[in-house]
Amino acid sequence: MKQSTSEHILELAKELLDDIELNRISIEPLLLKASRLARLTGSEEIKHWIELELKGHSFKDVVSVKYIDITGRWENKEKGTAYVAPLAQIVTMIDTENAKLKSTTTPDTSGDWAFRVMQMYQNNLAEITTRISQLSGIKSKVLAELHSFITDVYYEKEFDNLSESIFEKYKNEVDNLIASTCGDVLEQIPAVMDRLTEGDNESISQALTTVRRIIDSFADSIFPPSDQIINMNGNDVKLDASKHQNRINAYVYERIESKSRKIKIRQNLSNLYDRVSTGVHNDVSAEEAKSLFLNTYLLLGEVLHIGKSDIEKK
Repeated sequence: MKQSTSEHILELAKELLDDIELNRISIEPLLLKASRLARLTGSEEIKHWIELELKGHSFKDVVSVKYIDITGRWENKEKGTAYVAPLAQIVTMIDTENAKLKSTTTPDTSGDWAFRVMQMYQNNLAEITTRISQLSGIKSKVLAELHSFITDVYYEKEFDNLSESIFEKYKNEVDNLIASTCGDVLEQIPAVMDRLTEGDNESISQALTTVRRIIDSFADSIFPPSDQIINMNGNDVKLDASKHQNRINAYVYERIESKSRKIKIRQNLSNLYDRVSTGVHNDVSAEEAKSLFLNTYLLLGEVLHIGKSDIEKK
């Protein structure tokens, strides 16, 4: 099965976190892999910074100067000197300095020059240790910055996938309920999506007209019109063919006890119906039209779930 971009990003981020935390691959392949993640996520600044870590930094580059500071590459900030070499070269320098440190032995000397020789030895030792500390600090800060970026991507995609999974599961449930209860409503949904995708004013108006028809068809399916009058909260409410909202509210009223939930559904339905009806004749942005359609879909789902729970109890 072909992997989606979102799934690929999540998998790549997870691999990179393991690469860093378990020290699985060397610096250059790690940076190249992280560069791919930055490219896939559209993180242009991070992508540019990683390129600098691969090729070397420059004082003429604003992003470079920013990350020289973040990663502690300054050797002497006041004099404007810094370790600008690629990170792979920094790692090689660390290895070289460590090799020097291991090969440096305490001099066996005595006599008049003993003090001077020991002083030179200690100064050399201090210089090597300082360089190792500075270079290791650069490596650690670069890896920490990478880790932070990758972690953010990982959790963002993990949340996105979870949200998509939750919504997809709910959507499938609602689709099944609509199909079994009012199939003609389900048939109208693709037309709304097509119109909203077109995005011009006429298409949006037509989409909202269809959304209003969906609500009307939904009311006819779950609570067919009748000459009956029902008392809801002390008010006599007609349920004839023109009273679509009344019939949906009556369906809810007869099936749940929660007063606050009844009020919430009634208000949501009223607001949606009013806005959809108004939007047919007035300019509504594509974003608002999509929001109205999505809210209508979610409302239908909530009402149908109420009916499903009522059936299950019986």
